[in-house]
Amino acid sequence: MRRNRSPRCAGHVCGSIAGMSSELWRKGALELAGMIARKEASSREVVAAHLARIDEVNPHLNAVVRRWDDASLAAADAADQAVAAGGPLGKLHGVPVTVKENIDLAGTPTTQGIAFLAEAVSTTDAPLVERVRAVGAIPIGRTNLPDLGLRITTESSLHGVTHNPWHPNRTAGGSSGGEGSALASGMSPLGFGNDIGGSLRNPATCNGIASIKPTTGVVPWATEIPPLDPGIAAQLMLTDGPMARHVADVRAGLLAIAGPHDRDPRALPVLLADRAAGRSLRVAVCAAPPGGSTHDGVAAAIQSAADAFAQAGAQVTEAIPESFVRAVELWALILNAELRVQRPLLDMVMGEAGKQFLGYADEVYAPIDIGELMLAFAERNSVDREWHSFLTEYDVLLMPTWTEPPFELGADIVSVQAAQGVLDQARPILPANLLGLPSAIVPVGMADGLPVGAQLVGRRFADLTCLAAAELLEQAFGTITPIDPVLG
Repeated sequence: MRRNRSPRCAGHVCGSIAGMSSELWRKGALELAGMIARKEASSREVVAAHLARIDEVNPHLNAVVRRWDDASLAAADAADQAVAAGGPLGKLHGVPVTVKENIDLAGTPTTQGIAFLAEAVSTTDAPLVERVRAVGAIPIGRTNLPDLGLRITTESSLHGVTHNPWHPNRTAGGSSGGEGSALASGMSPLGFGNDIGGSLRNPATCNGIASIKPTTGVVPWATEIPPLDPGIAAQLMLTDGPMARHVADVRAGLLAIAGPHDRDPRALPVLLADRAAGRSLRVAVCAAPPGGSTHDGVAAAIQSAADAFAQAGAQVTEAIPESFVRAVELWALILNAELRVQRPLLDMVMGEAGKQFLGYADEVYAPIDIGELMLAFAERNSVDREWHSFLTEYDVLLMPTWTEPPFELGADIVSVQAAQGVLDQARPILPANLLGLPSAIVPVGMADGLPVGAQLVGRRFADLTCLAAAELLEQAFGTITPIDPVLG
């Protein structure tokens, strides 16, 4: 059930909750879990504070699209009873979390942002949600996404537009933009989304929060809402993952959901470890990735991040794999080939804006035949070998997430040229999807008054190394959220 009770006010959002002495909605997930375990705050107080914060700011942002307050508060009461009983507690015991509306959460619809699936209620939790509950977290809301997650802005034909709390007319990113906006504005301390083309990382840079796209296969995936079986592009490039305001919370979220699962034959029994632990990081940096232009403010922010690494004792070298541009091209070639096959079905269920964007993508990327596609898969392996060698020599590759600040809402469907420009500015995120590599995001500055996220790509299964590097930058630059939404 969706509830939006709060009145609007001019300028910044009125701070009725901000006047509370505890301001629990400002705190991180692990901090809240510690407070609950030590009985410094009850889970009911924490959950109620976040529900009230949703009331306060969601009318301006449209990030949370579904909630179930009575059940959330009942779960919080049960969490408090467990604390009182003195038994063992999970890592996120009593902490509220939010979940993107394309991940199954029992008793709620997995809408994928489209009216066709508005009543597609799942009877079971996705493996991710099952594990989040197992460590004591309490899902309190579902967050918005574009139609079928197929834009890098969050504008849904079912739920409407999600706004960026830093600027009401700029994108919150996509496709996990509802999560990004909710986290940045204090509606949730920890959220979960997914990523096939930057969808965990785009909202992180746009909203000034942290996230990680895990190595493909680290986080199990399953759904009971058709289609049950993803295409080969999704099998290779799609993964669920965590988002938060603090890197430590992202790490906690990842460790809570990682590992093999009976419902996912592709989930791997990997023991994650920081491959650079106990020595200086080796950092490759490219502040202005090839294949297009880079905004001066974005490049400057990434250079500042490189300087921070050097000051922290890391070995910093300007370098990037030679196949960077080809990796971007292969991502587009493989994914768009699959989308072309699916277009008749997609056109039946998507809204007009989503169909328009896919139509522009068809014009940007020329069609290929099956022979070219098979050769592209073989070339992908060659690129993969080069990146693996590069990311063995260096622990992480530091790049921008986007090469431009967040664009204006709707800018990706103005014209073919505009769609091309949006895809070009997102090019740094795409090699990690093509190759299934981990990629962490952390804010390191501003450009045109909007956040810039540094991207840290590591070799396969170096997820914790990426997060350790992100945490070094977080220590240097601090956190910049939560904020009150800026209104137009």
